[in-house]
Amino acid sequence: MDPTTIASALVPTALLIGFGALLRRQGGFGEPFWSGVEGLTYNFLLPALFVVTLARADFGSVQVGALALVLAGTTLVGATVTTLLHRLATDDGPAFTSVFQGAIRFNNYVGLVIASALYGQQGVALAAFANAVMVPIVNVLSTFVLARHGTAEMRGLGVVKAIATNPLVLACLIGLGLNLLREPTAPLLAGHLVASVVGVAASTLTILGQAALPIGLLCVGSGLRRPEGGGQARPITVSTVIRLVVMPATALALAHLVGLRGEAAVVALVFLALPTASSAYVLARRLGGDAPLMASITAVQTGLALATVPLWMLLGQALA
Repeated sequence: MDPTTIASALVPTALLIGFGALLRRQGGFGEPFWSGVEGLTYNFLLPALFVVTLARADFGSVQVGALALVLAGTTLVGATVTTLLHRLATDDGPAFTSVFQGAIRFNNYVGLVIASALYGQQGVALAAFANAVMVPIVNVLSTFVLARHGTAEMRGLGVVKAIATNPLVLACLIGLGLNLLREPTAPLLAGHLVASVVGVAASTLTILGQAALPIGLLCVGSGLRRPEGGGQARPITVSTVIRLVVMPATALALAHLVGLRGEAAVVALVFLALPTASSAYVLARRLGGDAPLMASITAVQTGLALATVPLWMLLGQALA
């Protein structure tokens, strides 16, 4: 993996994010439009991509256990470090929820595009597996932190419902379940009618999934906000250092420790070096977090990640 390969993966990603920001400011598309497009992508297009990709993926040559351990272990380390640095980052509860989300959430769209550009369909499959491991953990932790420190009233069943109905969590579970059932149910799919119905369904999900990545990147750009002043420097710094430095460094160390190598190691490192997700702003706004701070953290991390992600990818070459 040379610098040209890395550039070919990152430059189109950055251009699409920039185009999304331009459309938001100059294209005449207002908040209702982008809110609807983001909802469409998050609730339907990306889940469709996860279901069909995970269902078809061949993980036979992948160190699945080691990959899951690196992804889950690094995420938990990041969450623990962020919690320990709570008072250093901020004394404000809602502000801490944004620091926490900024530290452990990751931008699905950017990771999928980079993995796809590097390794094609196998890269998409590995990226989908990364989401299957990390999305439930990140959503569980973020929801509990928002329930504990946010201003919205959400307790007990409300927390469980928010996690259980997450479309990405459900899509990952369905995709992995279909993958596990693929061989045992093969004889049942041999009939012409059944095979035709399954084929049409798979083709439909594939078409929907293909739209997820470009539209998702446009949404990332549209969601960027200029950092605000007045006391945001410290929480932004803590969250960004954990997200862009501590997390990938931990991933490198864990990958070396458990012997994770090849494409799986690179994809894991990419996902754990990504900036935080733009959807964190929506969650902060809905569940009583500090939405303006969340927007600032997202903007700063996305800008810095254009420099840090390539560096981590170069460092990860030794694992490939």
